[in-house]
Amino acid sequence: MSTQNGPNVCFNHKHSTECYDPSIYSTKISKSSEEEFFNSIKCQGIEELIDSLKMVHDFALYHTDLPLDATEKMALFNLKILWESMEKLVRC
Repeated sequence: MSTQNGPNVCFNHKHSTECYDPSIYSTKISKSSEEEFFNSIKCQGIEELIDSLKMVHDFALYHTDLPLDATEKMALFNLKILWESMEKLVRC
């Protein structure tokens, strides 16, 4: 799939020939929205959220008989990226 900024990822069966273009995702997030997001994560408990993301990932990947297509695999990979990023926040 192409945009005005060039090719980017299209998460369907045709995405293998496309490039990732992060510039299309560089939307401006207001500082207050970002702070609100991090505050809500901290209030919930970052460690608990990390554990929950890992649990959902592992159940979906290892404890189901359902076949996983590229879309589901990408969703699981995104979960992994999210919890790993949250783990970096904990270390800081």
